[in-house]
Amino acid sequence: MLKLWKHSKVTDLVLTLSKNDIRCYSELKELKTFQERFEYLKLDGSVGVETFGFDRYLNQMFYRDPEWKRIRREVIIRDEGCDLGMFGYELRGMILIHHMNPITPDDIANHNPDILDPEYLITTCRRTHDAIHYGAELPEYELKERKPNDTCPWR
Repeated sequence: MLKLWKHSKVTDLVLTLSKNDIRCYSELKELKTFQERFEYLKLDGSVGVETFGFDRYLNQMFYRDPEWKRIRREVIIRDEGCDLGMFGYELRGMILIHHMNPITPDDIANHNPDILDPEYLITTCRRTHDAIHYGAELPEYELKERKPNDTCPWR
C-alpha cells in the first residue's frame, strides 16, 4: 500500500465526475474502433490549466511508488503494449498509463483505491494522452493487413 504522505493545501481546481461520467476499462474494451475509444476517453481540457500546482510533489511521489510501478506493468501486459488497448496499435518508445478518470491531489493524499485499480487505467502514448486531455492531434497509425506467418523470419 502507498505510504502516508504529508499533504499541503489542495489547489482550487478539483476535477469531479458524476457517477454517469466514470470511465472504466470494462466499457472501453467493448468499443471496437480506436476512434470510439478515443471519444469515450476525451476530456476536452485546456493546455496550461493548473491541476496539481504546488501539490505537484504528490503526483511525483505517487508515480515513483513501487505499488504504482507494479500496477503499471500489469496494465501494459493486459493491453499488450497497444495504444488504448487496441490490437494493431502497438506502441514503440515511451508508454504512458492514463487514468481514465482524472486524479486530484486529494485522491493521492487520501489513498483513493481507484487510482491503483486497473479498471480505471489504460495504456497510451504521449500524443494520444495529450489528445485525450487537451484536444491535441491524434497519432496516425498505418495499419497493415496481417497474413499467416508474416512475423516468421524463415518463411
